[in-house]
This record gives sequence, C-alpha cells and structure tokens, in this order.
Amino acid sequence: MSNRGSTDLVLTDAQRIDWLRLLRSDNVGPRTFRTLIRHYGSAGAALDALPHLARRGGAARPGKIYSSAEAESEIALAGAMGVCLVGFNEPAYPGRLRMIDDAPPLLSVRGLVAVLARPMVAVVGSRNASAAGLKFASQISRALGEAGFVIVSGLARGIDGAAHRASLSTGTVAVLAGGQARLYPPEHTELAAAITEAGAVASEMPHEWQARAQDFPRRNRIISGLALGVVIVEAAARSGSLITARFAGEQGREVFAVPGSPLDPRAEGTNGLLKQGATLVTEADDVIATLQPIMGLSRGPLLAEEPVHEPPSATDPGAEQRARIVSLLGPTPVAIDDLVRLSQSPPSVVRTVLLELELAGRLERHGGTKVSLL
Repeated sequence: MSNRGSTDLVLTDAQRIDWLRLLRSDNVGPRTFRTLIRHYGSAGAALDALPHLARRGGAARPGKIYSSAEAESEIALAGAMGVCLVGFNEPAYPGRLRMIDDAPPLLSVRGLVAVLARPMVAVVGSRNASAAGLKFASQISRALGEAGFVIVSGLARGIDGAAHRASLSTGTVAVLAGGQARLYPPEHTELAAAITEAGAVASEMPHEWQARAQDFPRRNRIISGLALGVVIVEAAARSGSLITARFAGEQGREVFAVPGSPLDPRAEGTNGLLKQGATLVTEADDVIATLQPIMGLSRGPLLAEEPVHEPPSATDPGAEQRARIVSLLGPTPVAIDDLVRLSQSPPSVVRTVLLELELAGRLERHGGTKVSLL
C-alpha cells in the first residue's frame, strides 16, 4: 500500500498485528516507530531488522520483540470490550493528533470513533478543585459543547470529571494514562461508560496497562494534541495541567487560562500562564472567538507501508562515521541538526546511528529534537 495520491491507508489485519508488535517491542516509542517504518517501508521489515540494529547500537542482547501471539491476544481482549485500534494513517485517526511529532502510531478507542473527526477543545485543571472551579469548568464545557466542540480531558478527579459530565450529551473524549481495561481513577468507570454513548475513551497504552506516575505526562501530550486549544481552569504551581499547557504551546495549540484569586494556591499556575501570555478566559465566547479563524484541519504527513525513502543500505554508517557521531553525544541534550553539522555526516546517516542507539537502550530523546546518551 502507498500514500502516493494522498489517500489514507487502511491496515490489513496482518499489518495491524505487525504495527502492534513493533510498537510494543522494547525501546520502540512513537518517534522510533515512524523512523523505522519510513526506513524499512513496513512494520514487518522493521521487526526483522530490530535485533541487527540493536547490536549495532551496542546492545549486549536485543530487546524483547512483542510476539504475534501477544499482539493477537491484545487485539482480541480489546475487541471483547468494544475497543478498536486505529492506525496513524487510517481515515478515523484524528487529524490534529497526527500533526504532532510523537503522535501514537496506534490509538485504542472505545465508543464513537467518528467523534475524533470533530473540532475539540481541552478543558483540564486541578484534581483538588474548588467549588467555583468545578462550576466554571461545567459551564464552559457545556457552552463549548453546544457551540459544536467536543470536550477532551483526562478522566481525572476534579476539573476533568466536571468537564466530561457537562459535555456528555454533546460529545466528550477521555484520554487515559493506562490501558482501556485499567481505568484510573476506578470510581470513574461509570463516567467512562457514559462517555462512550456520545463520545469516546482513548489510550495509546497496552490494553491491560496499569497507569504509573510517568504515564500521565504522556497522556497529556495526547490531550493537547487532539485539541485546537487547551483551557486551564485551576492549576497549582506544579500541576500536571501546566504540563498539558506546555505541550500545547510546543504543538502550536492555543493556551487559555482562567484567572483566579492570588490568595488561592490552586490559581497560582493559571495566573502564571496569564503572565506568560496565555489568553484570558471568563466565558466560552473568549475561546470560540480565538479558535474560529483556525478551524481548518491539516491532516499531517502519512506513513507508507512500502519504501518511499532511501533504502537502508544507502544510509548504513561506516564504523568511522558511527564512532564520530557517538563521540559527539553525552548526557547533555544536543540538537540533531548540530550532530549533522559537527559530524559532517548526511542527515540520513545520523538518524540511522541514533536509531541504533535508541534500540540498544542507550539514547534518550528530548523536546525540540534533542537527544542525549543514557
């Protein structure tokens, strides 16, 4: 299958299994997945190359590769819950999420998949919300829903839950930090079921994954990635909602903040966002007026399931090139463009060395296309 002609790809059952196997294999994140597909043309070919790449990156032994049986079992368990796995290239995949550079290659969705195509606004905030904060979150979510927006949030206690409940009838999307079979918090199980009646529950994590602390920031990038803009209702100085706001800014989304009393620590983060240039919000019309001019939806680049770039042999680094590139890396993050310039190597060769190091578990990727050695 090819993306030439600008049509979306539809994965076959066999390709979906290969995509899931590749995504769930050790040291393969969203960016690495996309690099591998572009490099090798298909998930099946990339799976075959993983052990060789990891060894070239310095791994003592290759990482675990997700088996076909494991992938088939996960798909079957998801299907039994009414969950489908939507691929990055497929028509149902949300177009705005596809635009971010670390978009999930596969998104598990329960509920109405079609809701993902509608314009969304994220409404997030404090778990320990004030009565005023909960009331405002409900009011603005209801008004935005009536204006045609889907409300996206994180199914958390407090502001998130209020935003979801207020937009149940007009459409809301809950993004999970864990798997579909391990909802958090557990007391929102009934809320999640209600959401699926006119909206959707989405996750990038394995079906039975139990959410850990580090999984919530990963979830937050999806919340902002789905949305045209993010409304922060209440946020303390170290609130996870500020992480969502940061992702929104990096992704080119609009950031809105609701002002609060300087005496309330739950407003410290939102008031700080306003000082940094976030748009002040006191009613839904403030959001609508800002978003209407940017309602056009870009689909973002597609991935191919056949080679469309240079063949791997053309980008294989020599021993001297590899040593030079690795010598420029250290614990301090460095921009990939700087590695290309300083190593005097083609960008494709630098990307290949970084891919090998990542699959060997030796490389960490940072924001702004920076990398460092672990």
